[in-house]
Amino acid sequence: MRIFVLDKNLKTLDPCHPARARELIKKGRAKVFKCYPFTIVLQNRIVEESTTHSHRIKIDPGSKTSGIVVVQEKTGRVTNALEISHRGQQIKNSLESRRALRRGRRNRKTRYRKPRFLNRTRKAGWLPPSLESRIANIETWVRRIRKVCPIAAISQELVRFDLQQMQNPEISGIEYQHGVLFGFEVKEYLLQKWGRKCAYCGAENVPLEIEHILAKSKGGSNRVSNLCLSCHSCNQSKGNKP
Repeated sequence: MRIFVLDKNLKTLDPCHPARARELIKKGRAKVFKCYPFTIVLQNRIVEESTTHSHRIKIDPGSKTSGIVVVQEKTGRVTNALEISHRGQQIKNSLESRRALRRGRRNRKTRYRKPRFLNRTRKAGWLPPSLESRIANIETWVRRIRKVCPIAAISQELVRFDLQQMQNPEISGIEYQHGVLFGFEVKEYLLQKWGRKCAYCGAENVPLEIEHILAKSKGGSNRVSNLCLSCHSCNQSKGNKP
């Protein structure tokens, strides 16, 4: 964990080692500018007299805590690491408490008033308060770090992956519910129910297909009570017959 450094004109310099910062403060060549993140300001140096290196902020967002790391671009050395704790659960609890208090007050004070709960609108780009707080926390700390460190770039880990879209780029709607395990539990239930054999000819140790007792073309449904198992030949022979 290195110490952020500013010149006498409050321009950013490279972070220094804590021992170096203590020495500068002890000799009177620097003063404490900010306690957190700890930053010192030099009394007799400006940016033109020093060589600065560009740094990069790397962000690892999370639901409860997010990590921020400051890395020197040239060497890849980590100079600072921070962990931000979010208030998502606290905000949720506060909103629920406010909701209960308001509902109780309405029941006591305005019990005869006509309900007005469908007149609420949300602005474009609305986010839940807990998520909005999480974003604001990260943005705030990024701005604070940029004021005390020469930041040239920002990187963020993208943690959302749509695995089904990676396999099928044109997937949409209800197709997301029909994954590779779609119908697996139903098939296992039917195998146990019908003794792992064809419901019509009793054939065993052959590939079995899920068959509708009352065909869908005749008004049948996909309910488990309307399903049975049959071999391929029996399934084709039955067709949509009852």
